[in-house]
Parts: sequence; C-alpha cells; structure tokens
Amino acid sequence: MRVPAPLLILLAAVLWGLLGILGKNAQAAGVGPLEVAFWRAVLGGSLFALHSAVTRSSLPRGRDLLVTAAFGLAGVSVFYGSYQLAVRAGGASLASVLLYTAPAFVALLGWALLRERLGVREGVAVAGTLTGIALISLGGGQGVNVTAAALAWGLTAGFTYSLYYLYGKAYFTRYAPTALYAVALPVGALGLLPFVEFSPKTTAAWGSLVAIAVLSTYLAYSAYSAGLKHLPATRASVIASLEPVVAAGLAALLFGERLSPTALLGAGLVIGAALLLSVEKRPAPEPLTQVE
Repeated sequence: MRVPAPLLILLAAVLWGLLGILGKNAQAAGVGPLEVAFWRAVLGGSLFALHSAVTRSSLPRGRDLLVTAAFGLAGVSVFYGSYQLAVRAGGASLASVLLYTAPAFVALLGWALLRERLGVREGVAVAGTLTGIALISLGGGQGVNVTAAALAWGLTAGFTYSLYYLYGKAYFTRYAPTALYAVALPVGALGLLPFVEFSPKTTAAWGSLVAIAVLSTYLAYSAYSAGLKHLPATRASVIASLEPVVAAGLAALLFGERLSPTALLGAGLVIGAALLLSVEKRPAPEPLTQVE
C-alpha cells in the first residue's frame, strides 16, 4: 500500500519540526551545538551510505564529486552548525522561523548568479522577509532570546539552506539524492570536526542525537524525496511550510517559548513570503498559430 504523497511531505515537515526540539534537548543534556551538528552528519551520513550501498546507487565522480564535497562543507558543516547555534542562542521556534528566510535568499541568489529575473513577486517576498525579521527583532517573546547572535546564526542557516536549491537543481535529477547525501554528510562532518568539543553523553543525550539523525535527517529527507516524485514542487513547498508551525507549537508546549504578537506577525510575514515564492509562475500565453 503506497502512502499518499501529501502525507509523505507532511511527515517530512513534522520530522523537520522536531529538529530544534531534539537539538535543544541534546544541548540541555550537555552536548555542544556543534557536536550535535557533527553527530547528525555522521549518523545521518552513515544511514544514507548504507541505503546507497543496498540500492547500488551511483556516487558522484570527478567534477561532480568536488562540487558535492563543496556543498557538504556549506550545506552541511555550516548549515547544520549554524542552525544548532541559532537554537542555543535564540530558541527552537526562532531558529525554525529564520530558516524560512531561505526562499528569499534563493530569489536573490538566482538573480545574482543565475541571471533569473527578479520580478514584482520576488521583490515583495524579499521585502516581506526583511520586514518580518525586523518585527521579530522588535517583538521578542517569552523564552525567546532575539539577540544579534540568534539572528546572525538563524540567517546564516537560512542562507546555507538556500544552497540546497542551487545544488539540487543541478544534481538531484542526475543522481539519487541518497547517493549525494552519502557523500555530502560525511564531508560535512569532517568540516565540523576541528570545531567540536566532545563531551561525555548520557543515554538521554544519545537518544536525542540518534533521533535527529534517524527522524529529522534520514527519514525526513527520504519522505520528502519520495513525496516529491508524485507531487508538484509547489504543493510540496506549501505543505512543508508547516515545519516552523510544528516547531513553534512544540517549543511552546515543552519549553515555554512564546513569540509576542508583534513577533508572530513577523513570523507570519516570513512564512508568507516563503509561500509566495513557492507558487509557480504562470507561463505567458503563446500566440495563436494556424495549423495547416
């Protein structure tokens, strides 16, 4: 029995929404944020490597291998690390909302690097994202620390997360995503290694680390990729935007994190901008031609 594609995307969103919660649990148990990111890359990469070996997926070679390794440093080392640092500095809900600045970064990168047209819709979305960040900064909230460090790490996570679009656009149709992650995640772990201070870990800490790798990394990526095969990217993006809602709800329930009304308005603008950019443009109508 095949699971409906929308449910797979929803599952991925919920699992990603657990990432900040599990990361905060691990950090509360004495694990540093960069060590959390390191074990996510090591354990998650091991699962993808095993998956690729079982399915005999082709790994990238030559120039593709070098590009994938570079992506591992930016999209895993920096992204995983900055996200956990954002969780420590500002809280799980704030980190999750700031992650959704990624579509605005995608629009700007597409304009700067791929010469894609930055239209009215993209301009409105970027302006909405910036306004949302300003409102979050001014609003704050209970259990939410809106500091310069929290914003900097959160925006860094959003920027490096946007690189998945540029990389995926070129490589996810040429290789199995599991094979690419089997390379990128171990490289990302190596990039983090010099900055990790390892600490003794309790059973609870290991439980959170394993859950991050299995649930919020391997299963979440796998569910999203499987759902995307049978669902337009637009609908998938809309469903996946539930991630920060899940994260904020759980953070409020478990840690007492509550954004103020002003900050909630800002979060709504950020998520709304992401949804606006996820809507596909309608192609211009072609001129009518007579068929002889």
